[in-house]
Amino acid sequence: MNRVTFAIIALFGTALALYWQVQSKKIDQTSNIDTSKRPNYIISDLRSTEYNEAGMINSKVSAKNMEHFEDASMTYFTEPVYLIYPDDGKSQWRLRATKGSHNNLTGKVSLENNVIIDSLSPEEPIQTLTTSYMELDLNTMQMTSDKLIKVTGVEFNIQGTGLFADLNEQSVKLLNKVEGIYDAN
Repeated sequence: MNRVTFAIIALFGTALALYWQVQSKKIDQTSNIDTSKRPNYIISDLRSTEYNEAGMINSKVSAKNMEHFEDASMTYFTEPVYLIYPDDGKSQWRLRATKGSHNNLTGKVSLENNVIIDSLSPEEPIQTLTTSYMELDLNTMQMTSDKLIKVTGVEFNIQGTGLFADLNEQSVKLLNKVEGIYDAN
């Protein structure tokens, strides 16, 4: 066997050994991926309706994207829009945000970034609430927040820090540092 043949065999042997080493590392890496950090399913352009125990519509949600994690019982939304139907079954409120999450065990919805809550009834004195963060319990229809809340209504503007609202009772309370302007035309 001459030197050239020996050099070619050594070169291909080294290349084959390096290729095998890289492939075995790739296999080890893919087997070490934590699948619990991956969503069980992803939905684009979501439209969903949730019913209460009496068979009445409880809420409707639409979102640009949704990721559901079964093990954590959590669902995450991009650009969610919730229509909330309090216990009388009429759509009263539309909640929108940049992102949101739903805890499937507790029934609590968290909305973050550019949260806008609109009354869908023109007779309501409160027409719009805006904040950076809001939580809604779909079981009790109670909303809470500890952030700055701006309220726009018929002939008034109010802002304060913290909120407690019971949509079934149709009551809204700002908790701290409340300031308001009333404009009687």
